[in-house]
Amino acid sequence: MSRRADLLSAAARVNLLLLVVSAVFSWSSLSDRVPEFALTKIEESDIKDDSGKEAVAEDDADPEDLEVFYPTHQWRTLRPGQAVPAGSHVRLNLQTGDREVKLPDSENGKSGTRKESRRKRLGKVDVDSTSFTSQELKKALAKMKESEKAERKAHEEEVRKKFRPIEQLKEEFEKLNVKMETDYEIMVKLISKFNSSASTLDEKVAALYDLEYYVHQVDNAKDFLAMGGLQLLIHGLNSTEATLKEHAAFVLGAALSSNPKVQIEAIEGGALQKLLVILATEQPLAVKKKALFALSSMLRHFPYAQQQFLKLGGLQVLRSLFRQKGMETLHVRVVTLLYDLIMEKMLLEGSQHGDHLEEKLQQYRQVKLVPAVVEQDWCVVVSNLLAMPEHDSREKVLKMVEVLMAFCRERYRGDPALSTTLGLLRSEYEELAAEEQREGDRDGYFRELLGSVNTIIQELS
Repeated sequence: MSRRADLLSAAARVNLLLLVVSAVFSWSSLSDRVPEFALTKIEESDIKDDSGKEAVAEDDADPEDLEVFYPTHQWRTLRPGQAVPAGSHVRLNLQTGDREVKLPDSENGKSGTRKESRRKRLGKVDVDSTSFTSQELKKALAKMKESEKAERKAHEEEVRKKFRPIEQLKEEFEKLNVKMETDYEIMVKLISKFNSSASTLDEKVAALYDLEYYVHQVDNAKDFLAMGGLQLLIHGLNSTEATLKEHAAFVLGAALSSNPKVQIEAIEGGALQKLLVILATEQPLAVKKKALFALSSMLRHFPYAQQQFLKLGGLQVLRSLFRQKGMETLHVRVVTLLYDLIMEKMLLEGSQHGDHLEEKLQQYRQVKLVPAVVEQDWCVVVSNLLAMPEHDSREKVLKMVEVLMAFCRERYRGDPALSTTLGLLRSEYEELAAEEQREGDRDGYFRELLGSVNTIIQELS
């Protein structure tokens, strides 16, 4: 019995020894693995940085960050009002009723911490980040505004280097005795030079040449009229110098173009008679060309002038140009003028006109241009021009023949020369139109001319 008691006592001592050793190892293991669970007193000096200032806790660094939820790879509860970064996983805990959030699992099994995410967004704005605080957005906008200001300032500085301010230019002009003149002031000087007896012929011609540029504008032409320049031009049509007469008619035509006020003053000042005299008498071709231009500008859209033109024998004067040698270049111009005058009356009569156009229509009805054209045998004069070689000239003559067809049909039917000419034109334009069609131009220029020829032939058949 004593031996058995000794054995039991020895076993008890061994078990007690093993229990003590196990307890020691367990305490050592817990100390190494979870030191963060130890309760440690942090001294006040430990929370100061190197500069002696207190370090600000991370959660206190940016108050607006408290509204942004920073998920981890563990499910965490989302409080009301917190924003969830894009790409996070969200679930509803059915046991607690709370929403829980965590980061998606990364492919390499590693994940960044909240501190790493915040470090990534400090300094420059990280465009790859899924969310930004309002402070970061404000910083970015401030940088953008500063950049825009810098660019605008650089652009303004570049403009200043390239250009000088108007005040500086004016000062420099004043020092050089140079004055910026208006059109009105320039025309006054040009009229004075043209009217001065001290000016040479070349100086007068140069003044007229410059005036033509300015009086093209309607307002300038009215100012020119108020200065008395129009009457000087009309007197210039009587000059014995052909060059002066030519340029005076040129400036007159420019001032008359689409300007009713100048047209009325010109016809009352006797310009129509002087232009007809130039066209009826022996003059150089250049002078007659400019006189015809001025006459056309006066007659267009001015029925009273057209009526006076017929009374003064203007149609006979134009007819005489076809009998004068060396005036062939004016023939198509005359036909074009007559075509325009006839068409503007026909278009007005065929349009829906109100009371404001009734007076003008009455004036056009007093213009008997077509009867005078037929009476003076313009039908044959016009049709003979189809023998001209230029396609552009033929086009204008064909249009005039079509307009006159209603009044000259019988005359044209009895003209064998016209029938022959039309046949030749048809053959020529059939070939040219076919060539156009082979080139892919189905509605070409020659096809239109062929259509005009065929229309006239059908009218005469």
